[in-house]
Amino acid sequence: MNINWHSIFNDFKKIKVLIVGDAMIDCYMWGIINRQSPEAPIPIVDIEKYEKKLGGAANVASNIKALGASPILCSVIGNEDKGFLDLMKDKKLSTKGILQEERKTTVKTRIISENKHQLRVDEEDNFPIVNEYKFIKHTTNLMNNANVIIFQDYNKGVLTKDVIKSLIKYAKIKKIPILVDPKKENYWEYKGVNIFKPNLKELKESISKNESLSSDSIFKIVSKQRKKLNADCFLLTLSKKGVFIQSKNINKQIPATIRNIVDVSGAGDSVIATAALALSLKLDFYNIGRLANLAGGLSCEKIGVNPIEKEKLLKEISCLN
Repeated sequence: MNINWHSIFNDFKKIKVLIVGDAMIDCYMWGIINRQSPEAPIPIVDIEKYEKKLGGAANVASNIKALGASPILCSVIGNEDKGFLDLMKDKKLSTKGILQEERKTTVKTRIISENKHQLRVDEEDNFPIVNEYKFIKHTTNLMNNANVIIFQDYNKGVLTKDVIKSLIKYAKIKKIPILVDPKKENYWEYKGVNIFKPNLKELKESISKNESLSSDSIFKIVSKQRKKLNADCFLLTLSKKGVFIQSKNINKQIPATIRNIVDVSGAGDSVIATAALALSLKLDFYNIGRLANLAGGLSCEKIGVNPIEKEKLLKEISCLN
């Protein structure tokens, strides 16, 4: 089937996407190493540049915005927001879905030298949010105008079992398509969604110790899990090997394009953001997989979490058509 990708990308602007999940800040400290510490056998990094970016579910929202659609992020952060709300405003992202309570705002700080991660420091709380009912009510009110919903689970406490169950139930009543990027804790809670998108690590964590994960067994495990989850489509990201996509009508691995991979941080965010827009426009699962696969690859060409470049993605998918 010959697809008019220019028309598809132009239609992204019509889509409203609700992203529900764990939002965070990704900090980057860039520097040089030219001496060892006299206090311990560790290098000293002289910091030359400091950068803050939106991460987690907020990076998915950034990707949606970069692709021309309208994102609404629904999350819970700390009363001390660490600059999160200012970052949202700087990126012209709506903050109306953000609630605050007494907890840490998740901040992940990476120290980078010579284009390598030397250290990561995490500040976070991962206990369940305190007021689930308030968050559910607030999010369902915002759901009414959404064309598609993404659950972005980083296991930091926003997506509790009750939150997941209530929001999926409401989305189904409203007939809004649902995509999920799961984590181990709530992996089996996302029943009956349209696209379920784990990575290889998450798939491995979901199987029993008696099961082995190999290139031959992956297809059978995915098939078994898709049926158990009652998902329309299972989109498994395979890092440098691309993606594996399975639905009722397709069972196919889509290889990755050869690239200079610099950093895989945020690749899954780009994959699910792109897949959500394609699903909303009713593309078939194979072409959703093709487009999402390219988006994930493109995001790996730069260090750090970076929103997808719409024109670059359009150029690549058009060349493959």
